Amino acid sequence: MNRVKWGILSTANIGIKRVIPAIIAGERGVVLAIASRDAARAAGVAARFGIARSYGDYQALLEDREIEAVYNPLPNHLHVGWTVKALEAGKHVLCEKPIGLNAAEARAIVAARDRSGMRVIEAFMVRFHPQWQRVRALVNAGRIGAVRAIQSAFVFTVLDPNNVRNRADIGGGALYDVGCYPIVTARYVFGAEPDRAIALLDRDPQLGVDRVSSGMLAFPGGGQLVFSSALQLAHYQRVVILGSEGRIEIAIPFTPQSDHRCRLALDSGKSLDGSSALIEEFAAVDQYAVQCDLAAAVFRNEAAQEFPIEDAIANMRVIDALYRSAVSGHWESP
Repeated sequence: MNRVKWGILSTANIGIKRVIPAIIAGERGVVLAIASRDAARAAGVAARFGIARSYGDYQALLEDREIEAVYNPLPNHLHVGWTVKALEAGKHVLCEKPIGLNAAEARAIVAARDRSGMRVIEAFMVRFHPQWQRVRALVNAGRIGAVRAIQSAFVFTVLDPNNVRNRADIGGGALYDVGCYPIVTARYVFGAEPDRAIALLDRDPQLGVDRVSSGMLAFPGGGQLVFSSALQLAHYQRVVILGSEGRIEIAIPFTPQSDHRCRLALDSGKSLDGSSALIEEFAAVDQYAVQCDLAAAVFRNEAAQEFPIEDAIANMRVIDALYRSAVSGHWESP
């Protein structure tokens, strides 16, 4: 198979730990080049992974004519600008979430896509994991009746003030970093956009970022999402989907390890201790590799793009509404 030639913008941890290994392990791509503002660091990462080329400048990578697709894991405030530059350079783009700092700036990506004719995908890998596809199939088949409420938590601890998540000036904070996952998966399950949103944020007094962010979304027909995200709580994640005839509980909904099996519980609710639950297990899978292979297929026009970049902007509008609500103290409309 003629594999898509990828260029990686920056030596960010998510690229080194997850996405570069995923492309290498996948079936449809090869990492041809990597760029960093630190040329020596780019060369070191290239040597570690057997990447043919390294650049000490992002623009130089975009000018490499052999590169077909770019992965953008830069800090949040650089997502829009460098994604637009990559599209205008004739490269397809897989850009890390969130797509930008707000929906208004992210619309520049739509314009660049339309001008260039290139494809751009937001890197929400969870929607490509078999467990989430199974969840949506169960919901659509009515296995738990009418879904009325989703409860989600995605929390962990990162205290380093130099970590990008703790840098308010470049788009850090719990809602941007992990709160976006409960939002995107609730939209995925309900198959709809929320009508209104309300939030409560606790900001770190020294760092200025939201270290704990909780919110509620109201969906058409009465559906609700209640969630918490955090950068300073003990590591935990869980999703419970509550329906009129049962529930689905996902044990590790967002970041399952690629070498561990996943499981979900499908429970009629006949026993409060959970003994009535049916357990479904899923073989270990690298959701990043699945994402990158599918992105390559989309870039080559071999697969349809299920989630266009407009979906990313819709998710961003919800995040915008939650941040507005935290200031106003009222429900806000996305």
